[in-house]
Amino acid sequence: MTTPDTPGTVPAPIALITGAGSGIGRAVALALAGAGWSVALAGRRPEALQETARLAVPPVDGPEAPAAAPATLCVPADVTRPDQVDALFTAVRERFGRLDLLFNNAGTFGPPVPLDELSYADWSTVVDTNLTGAFLCAQAAFRTMKEQRPRGGRIINNGSVSAHAPRPHSIAYTATKHAMTGLTKSLSLDGRPYDIACGQLDIGNAATEMTGRMQTGILQADGTTAVEPVMDAADAARTVLHMAQLPLTANVQFATVMATAMPYIGRG
Repeated sequence: MTTPDTPGTVPAPIALITGAGSGIGRAVALALAGAGWSVALAGRRPEALQETARLAVPPVDGPEAPAAAPATLCVPADVTRPDQVDALFTAVRERFGRLDLLFNNAGTFGPPVPLDELSYADWSTVVDTNLTGAFLCAQAAFRTMKEQRPRGGRIINNGSVSAHAPRPHSIAYTATKHAMTGLTKSLSLDGRPYDIACGQLDIGNAATEMTGRMQTGILQADGTTAVEPVMDAADAARTVLHMAQLPLTANVQFATVMATAMPYIGRG
């Protein structure tokens, strides 16, 4: 359990970030921790989670250490496994006592192959991770936020510009990101009676390990290959932080943050 708070201090709000070992998940963890949030970090790679935790909350000793400093919790978990999702949320409740924010971020592109060459196994991996995993985590967060006191919390789903328009050879990823929009709307509606807000951030061309090929050349809709502009993942993280810091009486339902010159608006 957490250490009792010093009288007169305000406990840090609690966030859970999936896919927190790298990329946008790590950037969001750093942004939240920097703003005073305690962060639970979930992902499949324990070493990567520990590195995120080290970067998010560097150890501070001595009298300069804040009385209610944010804390980190690393929980290796595969979001496609219901038993591991249950264990993840149990660990968060046991450590922090509540949950104020879920950033539903874990995801995968899948192989960039023509539609007729995409295997059932690869299709299933993308759907299980991007859609079913997001549902399982949202469901567990919903249950926690509904029952805790004070009641309520916020869920932010990581969508994509692909929730609006596809790239070539991305049918599984694009389908799941369109489905994420429906998940967000239903969560937002069903959460109203319980003070649970849900919004979606559609991100375009953040510079991460998953988007490295955009900087070397990626297939375009006209069949050519082109290098695309990217933005720092910290720019997306600042948007998540803004959404997270709103009172539960306000919600950013949908937002898009993208590299300014990426070939999305218009015809490239």
